[in-house]
Amino acid sequence: MRPVVKSSCPQDDFGRDIIFKKFQNARGELIDRLGQYCSYCEMKLDSALAVEHIQPIHPEGVSADMQERKVCWDNFLLACPNCNGTKNNIDVIPDDYLWPHKDNTFLALTYSEGGVIRVSANLSDALKTKAHNTIRLTGLDKSPTTNPKLSNDPARSDRRWENRREVWNIACDAKADLTGHDTPELRKSIITAALGHAYWSIWMTVFKDDADMCRRLIDAFVGTCRECFDEQQGFAPMPRLGGQI
Repeated sequence: MRPVVKSSCPQDDFGRDIIFKKFQNARGELIDRLGQYCSYCEMKLDSALAVEHIQPIHPEGVSADMQERKVCWDNFLLACPNCNGTKNNIDVIPDDYLWPHKDNTFLALTYSEGGVIRVSANLSDALKTKAHNTIRLTGLDKSPTTNPKLSNDPARSDRRWENRREVWNIACDAKADLTGHDTPELRKSIITAALGHAYWSIWMTVFKDDADMCRRLIDAFVGTCRECFDEQQGFAPMPRLGGQI
């Protein structure tokens, strides 16, 4: 999960925090800061990308929308229909999870062949629990192995796992091409391909031993938190200042 910089609430020309009359009105500001990517699964979307409420505005057991959550900038991220629908109205205690705008979520999760996402083995038990909570909350663990319905769904409505698998193979092919013919032009074209296919975490994992490509990927994807990576150590991920990890 790509760690991002959302920053504080945008301000008007007089330096005052913008008050959003509708939460949908924050979409443009969020895209400018985070890019057109789901904050959880990293899918690239256009019109289907929605303003997502970290804490739901109408959690189960509550009779009406919670206005203090509905238009609060601090409660916004961006989400695809699958991640948004999986979270649904499940109420959350934020400290029980890891969040891409607060933690180094790339350090907490591992990506591997076949589009599989797992919790990093290097975490403390407490952080492993939070990482597991995050994966389950967003459904990033869904695959035909864990959820047979994905294989039998004629509409193929949840393609997150399948998309990751496809992009993993594309990234591996790109790395093989670079190994055989390493030129600045090819490196640039790989970044263009990564931006088009999205799933930043997969490209970062495949090219983790190539510091130049890691730098290019961090810089190319709008809003990626550069401070989550140690430039002196080949852009290896490191705990985020002020975060849980």
